[in-house]
Amino acid sequence: MTKLSDHGPPIEGKPHEGEPDAERFYLCKICGQAVDMCDLRQVMWHEQPEHEPLEQETAAKILVFPRRK
Repeated sequence: MTKLSDHGPPIEGKPHEGEPDAERFYLCKICGQAVDMCDLRQVMWHEQPEHEPLEQETAAKILVFPRRK
């Protein structure tokens, strides 16, 4: 399965003025996965006629540092 990070760093788009964040997602008609329209990588992947859903990845890793005494 293809990971989103396989397509490089995020390519940020900008929503049209006044468009709320909740409306920046749509469900792909081919694979049913939610697509963030503000990330061109996701949009281009889901525009392919035959594709699999992108593998889910964790967006951030939480680093835990020891507390100072």
